[in-house]
Amino acid sequence: MYTVSDLRKRLTIVINSQPYIVIAFEFAKPGKGQALYRTRLRNMVSGAIIDKTYRSGDTLEPAHLDQRNMQYLYKDDDNYYFMDNETYDQIAIGAGALGDAKNYLMDNLTVDILFFREQAIGVNPPTFVNLRVTEAAPWAKGDTSSADFKPVTVETGYELRVPPFVVEGDLIQIDTRTGEYVTRVKE
Repeated sequence: MYTVSDLRKRLTIVINSQPYIVIAFEFAKPGKGQALYRTRLRNMVSGAIIDKTYRSGDTLEPAHLDQRNMQYLYKDDDNYYFMDNETYDQIAIGAGALGDAKNYLMDNLTVDILFFREQAIGVNPPTFVNLRVTEAAPWAKGDTSSADFKPVTVETGYELRVPPFVVEGDLIQIDTRTGEYVTRVKE
């Protein structure tokens, strides 16, 4: 069990049989009375955000998460399918549980799947992925209204802003933590 003094960002705990991750917390000591810990928590299954206040001395149940290396296979309607590289078992995860990770999923990409009580609750893609540009708007020299960046679409359908020298067919590297362009990849 955790105590409230263990609270920190990215700590995972269980509230009402659901895994939550601490996204912000604040310690407050009023003039008299017990110290308070105000937290902002995100439900790791539904994505809902709640605010909760704890008093000093309260205990918290840790959320034990398993992480498995799996390979992305394909998308069918609203589900994404992954295969365990060791057992060859396949699982389906809904688009809602994937969040922004679905913008970077290409066939055969190896990702880390988070499990809570044998239920898949999320996907951690690699930090950097290489994707091919499928659509790039032309850029005219002197067009500085958008601070020298232009919109492009990559093979997964994800849209982002890149420097003007990136053209259709280029392979670019994207940081999956921020969703931003990193560099053009030499082939």
